[in-house]
Amino acid sequence: MVLEHETVVAVTPTAAQLGVRPGMRKKGAGALAPHAAFVPRDAGRERQLLDAAALAMLQYTPEVAPGPDASLLLDVGASLRAFGGPLALCRRIRCTLEQLGCRARIGMGPTAHGAWLLAAQATPGPRRVLRPDRLLRRMAPLPCLLLPPARPHQAWLDGIGCRTLAALMRLPRAGLQKRCGHALPHMLDQARGQAPELFDWIRAPLRFSARLEPIARLEHTAAVMIVARRLVQQLVGWLGATHTAASALVLLLEHERGRHARPPTRLTVALARPGWQADHLLRLLKEHLERLTLEAPAIAVALHADQLVSRAAPSEALFTDPGGTPADHDRLLELLTARLGADRVLAARPRADHRPEAANRWQPALSASRPGQQDTAPEAERPLWLLAQPIALVLRNHRPYYGTPLRLLRGPERLESGWWDGAPVSRDYFVAESEDGIRYWLYLDQALDEPRWYLHGLYA
Repeated sequence: MVLEHETVVAVTPTAAQLGVRPGMRKKGAGALAPHAAFVPRDAGRERQLLDAAALAMLQYTPEVAPGPDASLLLDVGASLRAFGGPLALCRRIRCTLEQLGCRARIGMGPTAHGAWLLAAQATPGPRRVLRPDRLLRRMAPLPCLLLPPARPHQAWLDGIGCRTLAALMRLPRAGLQKRCGHALPHMLDQARGQAPELFDWIRAPLRFSARLEPIARLEHTAAVMIVARRLVQQLVGWLGATHTAASALVLLLEHERGRHARPPTRLTVALARPGWQADHLLRLLKEHLERLTLEAPAIAVALHADQLVSRAAPSEALFTDPGGTPADHDRLLELLTARLGADRVLAARPRADHRPEAANRWQPALSASRPGQQDTAPEAERPLWLLAQPIALVLRNHRPYYGTPLRLLRGPERLESGWWDGAPVSRDYFVAESEDGIRYWLYLDQALDEPRWYLHGLYA
């Protein structure tokens, strides 16, 4: 249970079953639930959690504003179709809030304050209304004290028997405004859609950097993943608000300070293609964390996204590639790299060297797949299969021989290179064909005292 000034302000479901209610004094709650633990209210952590939730909600709409009683108001009118309708959107929002560690009630209505009233009601019942007339019927039986401007006048409202919003709406407006001020009737009009609703929308910061200190130390990567989910949801909201995508994520695990201080553990997650979707980022992060061994417990987790690019416009093609899109290929590379390690998922990349054995190198597939990083491949015809070691050939009737006499089809192509690194070559390359139609790539080594033929590659 959560206490503020020795008064209960929040209870667990178990304590509620024992009869503990918000507003009770600590002694009374302790008598009903003797084994309950009391935690003092931390306004700073509540503010931090609300800010994190607001940032995460930006992935669903750019119009997010703070509401009454530590709530958030979202204008999702333009988002319903994009997320599959009201029910699907509410489910996604609820899932996001649960990953942030929030337990929230979600209301939906044609007005922001009307939706807030549906969410604020403590009794179970429908909380999604899309038509104004149905909203008025849902609002009518709700307690009028749900409206913050009505709470200071609780004694007067109880004295005249005004306990519901329906009764409040029947009161003479001039008398209500004279007695309670302008705020109460104005908020009531906003909820009914009879007054404009103006909000100060939340703006995303210019740079993203999130950090969270859990209550307990994190001794396993599974616990780190739970904290990382909260940070990723904030990142996804920020990426949605700024219309950007991340090429790499950096997760910092901070360890004990003081005499036993250790440098933070840095985990870098590279993406083959810039991403901004929570499921995609979380799946990659989970794969990397499963391969990480914590050298010491973590006391804080921070997430940074420094490598950002503008988000690519969606494809306007009518039909998708049945063999998979480039994004599907990149996601496979990301998953394999996360599971096997960057040093075990490699891709060939050409180098600016005329020597065939030095004209290729292997590097991590993620960096090799990024556009703009490839060297120009040679324009000359090259075989797909290059032997690791050239095979010396014998001559029969003045023709190179490999299983059968070889007939030279094209050539020579003179290569003289490597003088600068101590491995000079001087070769004449030829395309040859055997009697059974197999094509080979041969060269005549001119650097030897007596030139000799070698087999260097095979064509498909």
